Parts: sequence; structure tokens; C-alpha cells
Amino acid sequence: MKNRLSTKLLAWYKAQKRILPWRDHPDPYAVWVSEIMLQQTRVDTVIPYFEKWMKLFPTVKALASASEQDVLNAWEGLGYYSRARNLHKAAKIVAEKFMGELPRDLDDLRSLPGIGRYTVGAIASMAFGMNEPTLDGNLRRVFSRLFDVDEFADSPAGEKILWELAAGNLPKGQAGDYNQALMDLGATICLPKNPRCLLCPLMTLCKAREKGTQELRPVLKPKKAVPSYVHAAAVIVERGRVLLSQRPADGLLGGMWEFPNARVEGDPAKVLVKALDSATSIKVKRGEALGVVEHAYSHFRVTVHPFRCEKVSIPKKKDLKWVKLSELEDYPMGKVDREIARRL
Repeated sequence: MKNRLSTKLLAWYKAQKRILPWRDHPDPYAVWVSEIMLQQTRVDTVIPYFEKWMKLFPTVKALASASEQDVLNAWEGLGYYSRARNLHKAAKIVAEKFMGELPRDLDDLRSLPGIGRYTVGAIASMAFGMNEPTLDGNLRRVFSRLFDVDEFADSPAGEKILWELAAGNLPKGQAGDYNQALMDLGATICLPKNPRCLLCPLMTLCKAREKGTQELRPVLKPKKAVPSYVHAAAVIVERGRVLLSQRPADGLLGGMWEFPNARVEGDPAKVLVKALDSATSIKVKRGEALGVVEHAYSHFRVTVHPFRCEKVSIPKKKDLKWVKLSELEDYPMGKVDREIARRL
């Protein structure tokens, strides 16, 4: 099946491959940036971010010398901000240790922050032409259906099976195009729901199609219930400036800026003052409500109630900063706080 699979797939790819700005790019850095951006993000969302990024940071050394705030600003809206921070950290290492050139050695690649097994395979095959398999969400789905894998695809046993299939069917000398062909197939034909089997170049080879189990593959573990939280935020404006708080470097939205807030229970309007004082030592007098902002993260949902507030006392802390309203766009924020900023 190996030769028939790759022959059919590569012929389809030659005729149908998507035109993407990082494809056939002469610089491995471009492949690296695109692969990090594409983790958990759709291609059509990534394209404008990639093009903007490559103008702002055209080389590894340009990225390495940029400030973290500039990097997070360029990433704002893509989510999963640890990707941007790791890309920035890795660029500094590549600039210092590898003369600004992404290393070809697989162990060196693996040592860089934010580069795991999937990304190593993608970069090695697509940027350096090496015979390395890779396995993203699209490839997991394609292989689960092609070989009718009934093991949980998101379990260690399932991962092992799928990586073996990815490696075992890799056509030597054509790994880059082959891996990209599988990505395109998963993104345009072998869709998560209602796969377009009749248009698939591998339809006659697909065991799940043969057994009628394509809608049941891949098999995934049941998802846990997503918790919901309520926050109250203080929008403290004084003489054309507003108080912002910078989140810790590690963790969700690390290094991003936000309006001081606290998780609350009960009526946000009634408990804001006490909750904010307890969480941040910021003392305020609550004013008018500024509506409600909701957002779903990967593992929880949040509902934020922002209020205009008057300052009573503000502690001297490094993570607090008064910012001109006209300069709010210069401070990277998550979607919730950017929406609050727009309402100002």
C-alpha cells in the first residue's frame, strides 16, 4: 500500500496543492514560523499574521533583537501566546548559538523552546528535505481513517501506532511534499465532519471508507466539561490615562496587559471593590458598568464585567502602569481586554 498511497497522494498534491506564502520559501525560518503559528490555528487565520510577521521580523536575528512587547503585539489575536514567547526565546538561542541559522541537527532542533516532535518533523522534511515523518491533527485523522485505527488517537498507544504509520509510509526523498500533501488532504478533503470521500484520491485505499467507519475515526477520549468563571474588572481612567496590569511571564496570556480584575462569585457590581482589593491591593470606588465581555479559552470560559472606577489608592508595583488612552494599541492584550479597550 505504501507506494500506491504516496503515488496517488503526490499526484493529487501536484495538481491541487494550496498556494501558501510559506510554501517553497527559501528560508527555513519561514517554515518554522508558519508551523508554530499553525498549531491549533486555521490556515486562513494564520496567513495575514505570517505576512505581517515576516515584514516585522524578516530574519531570526531580527526576531531575536525585538522586544517581547513588540513580539506579543505582532501575535495579538492568534491566541496561545506561549507560542510567541517560545519562538522569541528560541530565536535568541539560534542567533547566539547557531549564527542565526536554524540548525539541521534534529537534537539541536528539539532543544529549542516550543519545538516538539511534530514541529521537528515538519521543519526537517519541509525546510531541509530530510526523510522525517510528522503528525499534526490533520495527519492523525487521515491515518486513523486510512488504516481504520480504533485505538484512542490522543492516547500514548494511539500516538505510537500513528507515528509508526507516518514513518512507515514515508516516501524517501519526497517527505516534505508528502507531509504537506497529507496536511492539505486533511484540511480540504478528509474533514473532521462530513469527509468528502468521493473526492479523495485515496478513497480506494481507505479501510475506514471500506468499513463505513470514517465518521467514527479518529477515536478520541471524551472531553471533560468546560468550567466557567466570572471576573470583574476595573477601568480606572485619570487625566487621559488608564491603569493596566501586566500578567506574569509564565502561564495564560503571559506578559500581556489587562485591566486590573479579580475572579468573583455573586453579583459582580456588589463584590468588585472587595474582590479587587483582596486580589491586587488596588482600592477603588465603583462607577458605571461597561457591558459584559465573554470569551472561550481552550479549557474554560470566562465572563468579564468591566466597570468604570475611581481610584482610591494604588500600590506601587512593577506590574502596574498608567498608559495614555491614545497608546493602548501599543500594549499587547488578550481578546477580552482588547474589547474593553475598544469600548473606552
